Amino acid sequence: MEVLVAGTGAMACLFAGKLTASGNDVTMFGTWREGMAALRQFGVRMLDLYGNTQSYPVKVLDGAARNGIFTHALVLVKSWQTERVANQLKGLLSEDGIALTLQNGLGNYEILEGNLGPERVALGVTTNGARMVQPGHVQHTGIGKISLGTHPKLGELIKRFQEAGFQVELVSTPASLLWGKLVINAAINPLTALLRVENGELLRRPEARELLGEAAREAAMVATSQGISLPFPDPVYAVEEVARNTAPNASSMLQDVTRSRNTEIEAINGAIVRAGEKLGVPTPINRMLWRLVKSIDQR
Repeated sequence: MEVLVAGTGAMACLFAGKLTASGNDVTMFGTWREGMAALRQFGVRMLDLYGNTQSYPVKVLDGAARNGIFTHALVLVKSWQTERVANQLKGLLSEDGIALTLQNGLGNYEILEGNLGPERVALGVTTNGARMVQPGHVQHTGIGKISLGTHPKLGELIKRFQEAGFQVELVSTPASLLWGKLVINAAINPLTALLRVENGELLRRPEARELLGEAAREAAMVATSQGISLPFPDPVYAVEEVARNTAPNASSMLQDVTRSRNTEIEAINGAIVRAGEKLGVPTPINRMLWRLVKSIDQR
């Protein structure tokens, strides 16, 4: 099966590399010039926990690509790039194809659905972690799940994920998992980006740990006010557990700030603030984190 991967960052390379390793043809596209050049020259390079690197050849999409030939697409770009990718997929995805978003933040599914139609878009969440070592060179830093909402066109892709070594589960309420991940990201990501620390360091600094819990608690209140049941009973315990289990990891937002790239703060904390305003739920900590990271984005 040929799979189109939208994105050239850490998660895109992780999925592309593992799918290629299990026998699938993978084509990637994006806007990061260094990433595209590295993928053309070396393929996806994957670093294991023992320091060994294995290369997996992938195709890199260019202007000469044929239209409407892909039946399966993974959307793994940053949330602020989703509108552009949705427009590109109009010409690249076949009429009976399916695009699966595994992105962070809110609004990505709705943007894709508006451009491609609900019959060609599926929603999923992944808790796998990845770190970009160099352009096109990735390390799988956290083994997690792929949780997918049910969709009649996902059967073949699920099979390929499992063959690639991913753990897959189907859920009846993907919004619950989406918001569950959002609560975690809204607390960990901006704090690590602002303090320039790895996830576990947030638990070792009392003031940072307090902010971590307050941000998660606010986001959870916004979710429950919409009638969304989170996949955990205590948001503070949940976010601290994730920070503890991923202690040496650099969050995706920290990686973006370190590389002077725009972050996904608008689709994470910004989205929580806007939803809170509509519902009358105060979110002062998320608002503060949103504004601080936004000020970094505007450098």
